[in-house]
Amino acid sequence: MNEIFRQASESLLLFDGWENVSVAFTTKRGGVSTGAFATLNLGMHVADDCDVVYENRKKVAEQLNVSLDRWVCADQVHGVHIEKVTNNHAGKGVRAYDTAVPHTDGLYTSEQDLMLALCFADCVPLYFFSPSKKLIGLAHAGWKGTVHNIAGEMVKRWEEEGVAPQHIHVVIGPSIGRCCYVVDDRVIEFVQKALVNSPQSLYNETSKGQYALDLKEMNKQLLQQAGVPSERIAVSSYCTSCERSLFFSHRRDGGKTGRMMALIGWR
Repeated sequence: MNEIFRQASESLLLFDGWENVSVAFTTKRGGVSTGAFATLNLGMHVADDCDVVYENRKKVAEQLNVSLDRWVCADQVHGVHIEKVTNNHAGKGVRAYDTAVPHTDGLYTSEQDLMLALCFADCVPLYFFSPSKKLIGLAHAGWKGTVHNIAGEMVKRWEEEGVAPQHIHVVIGPSIGRCCYVVDDRVIEFVQKALVNSPQSLYNETSKGQYALDLKEMNKQLLQQAGVPSERIAVSSYCTSCERSLFFSHRRDGGKTGRMMALIGWR
């Protein structure tokens, strides 16, 4: 499988498929954090020094050529709340976590000079783009956000904005793969309820009551269920758990680790 993101620097992966839109995902390299957060931790909620995290964010902002005061960050809670952001949200959550957009796991905007930014360390980043309506969006889909269909919720919100699902483009970014993600019966029950058609292909039983689950593929199927054509959905092959030298991984690192960021904005 060809990887859709190219490594532009030690710190940054870029997807180049959307005209005039910057789609980025950071690695864990090229920053100044130490210990479990070495080196490019971009999360301010993981017990790293916030001044150090801010320095890391400045390094990424310089590479993307977008000032940090134009970034918008969220207080992510593994839910499905989506917020439409405007210039009034610029700078939210950039310097201090308690100023982030509260209780939000999806952001979208029609503003031309905002950079949407969410943190990840195995969960699935979903990037959205409407060329006709000039909308961009970003969602955080862990297993809870996935089974409660944050992907479909974004499609629904964009339908309310006048964007037909068949005209929405989506990139599913680097996240933990089926190879490394094992869940229990409780999670699988949610998986079965979320999808109308045979979700069995999304998982396989590895031992009694334990299942390897493909979160990226599940989000793709939920997007298709919401009306987004398969040919408009691009999927990264990166597994954040497997790629130890590139990514932080909450599952692999036992919960104490840094965070990458998914970012989307207009060039």
